[in-house]
Amino acid sequence: MLLYDGSCGFCAESVQFVLRHDRRRRTLRFASLQGVAGSEVRARHSELDAIDSVIWYERDADAGRELVLVRSSAVLRVLRYLGGVWRLLAWLGALVPRPIRDRVYDFIARHRHALVRGAPVCVVPAADQRERFVD
Repeated sequence: MLLYDGSCGFCAESVQFVLRHDRRRRTLRFASLQGVAGSEVRARHSELDAIDSVIWYERDADAGRELVLVRSSAVLRVLRYLGGVWRLLAWLGALVPRPIRDRVYDFIARHRHALVRGAPVCVVPAADQRERFVD
């Protein structure tokens, strides 16, 4: 599941990007950080309290474990999920040390509202995409 800031136009555009490029698997689900599912994940992971980031959340029910990735690691995981040329881009991005990747991520996150002035803030999924949104 990809958790995103539901009040951010840049984040909404990012979700739309994933939906446009997810041609193979179509298994990734989406939820806003402010919604019920996002709040539940954040409540279980206190380390997310100070995080203002996109969050990749994966639950392995058989092993009883949860994987939570934030910032650039979450973005790279989304790119790997998309596959194709995006997987290659994720591989190249992983060559950059995480502290540097996260600084770039934080810079973009600080300016995300200015990057997409006038963009719709909410994600309005197409009819065939609605089941992929948790809340």
